[in-house]
Amino acid sequence: MNEATLLFVREHRNDDVRRLALSAHGRTDIDVTWALRQIAGWQKATEKIPSWASIEGIVYPPHLNLEQCSSEQTARYKARLAERLKDHQEPIFLDLTGGFGVDFSFITQAIAPKSAVYVEQNDLLAEITARNFKCLGLDNVTVIADDGINVLHQTGHADIIYLDPARRDEHGSKTYAISDCTPNLLDIAEELTEKAASVIVKLSPMLDWHKAVADIEAVVPHSIREVHILSVKNECKELLLVLSTRSDTPLTLHCVNDGQGFISSPRQPHSLSTSPWGEDRGAPGKGGDLKGTLLFLPNASIMKAGIFDEVATRYHLRQLAPSSHLFLPTDDTPADISFPGKTFKIIATSTMNRRELKTALKDIDQANISVRNFPLSAAELRKRLRIGEGGDYHIFGTSLSDNTHLIIICQPQ
Repeated sequence: MNEATLLFVREHRNDDVRRLALSAHGRTDIDVTWALRQIAGWQKATEKIPSWASIEGIVYPPHLNLEQCSSEQTARYKARLAERLKDHQEPIFLDLTGGFGVDFSFITQAIAPKSAVYVEQNDLLAEITARNFKCLGLDNVTVIADDGINVLHQTGHADIIYLDPARRDEHGSKTYAISDCTPNLLDIAEELTEKAASVIVKLSPMLDWHKAVADIEAVVPHSIREVHILSVKNECKELLLVLSTRSDTPLTLHCVNDGQGFISSPRQPHSLSTSPWGEDRGAPGKGGDLKGTLLFLPNASIMKAGIFDEVATRYHLRQLAPSSHLFLPTDDTPADISFPGKTFKIIATSTMNRRELKTALKDIDQANISVRNFPLSAAELRKRLRIGEGGDYHIFGTSLSDNTHLIIICQPQ
């Protein structure tokens, strides 16, 4: 790229890209399209891949490729996972669906492989990423511009194979089912597990992990060793599967949200939690029974996993109601509980009776609102309660075992 274009990028890196496009329109001394892509890409990378944004010379791809790549936070998680999975000092690592190379670069830096091969069928993306690897100091890597399946067929052995199947069809629409992704993992699962000691697969967080495991194990029985549900800032981002036929370790489920982690053994029996609050304590009172009690809300990864009985058992909690996914303490709940989610203190409760609500909400004009197994949406409940957004309170709308609709007014702890 010519020096004038590079200078333009450096000088306007923090400018509004839309306004910049208008002001630079018609200029012939610079490559306007390329420059705007680099500026927009750098601005996105400062949030998504900050360590890359701090390095001069990184070239950014078209918007869709940058949008689809992993964040630095999730890439670092996969790097730690790969480091734990490697079974000797200098493993052979193969990434069959390279993309922008974020996962590949962090994994390679973490495991120091004897051989690291990046495969990407898009020639432009492979060219951009090869250049970026040099900027990142990754000189001992092989970049192959080819279909990952072709490379897999030619591969003899790898310690770790990673793939992130494309989740868009030929029309650009999003797909979620394993069989609709490219490559179709079900078609190559047997070959993957034959050629690699460990296979790490990134899938859509929209998938049901139970079905994903069942679909793959219908092809390669007992091949799933780990399931990881990754959330960032309480938003579910990725579903990771670890496949291996060279180990007989039981399946473990890892629910991760930022620094919070919960590991489960879903194929191992565990005792069920105590009965829901409403079943052994009678019907709820007129707003005062739970005042002063703690309320626990699991993080997004645990909600996605659906392991509510195990959470209740592990922390000696009880569910407020079978489908509420809200938890209350029991006499056995530890005083220093470190719960994987949010903790609230209940200051008032109410049924949907207008007079009760007026009393419970008399000093509250703003609150965050959530609903769990409730006949109204959060927006509809907000309208019904005439409560503004924000503030220091959180209101839950939920239903008890006897179908009583309950409003719980809390403050975060």
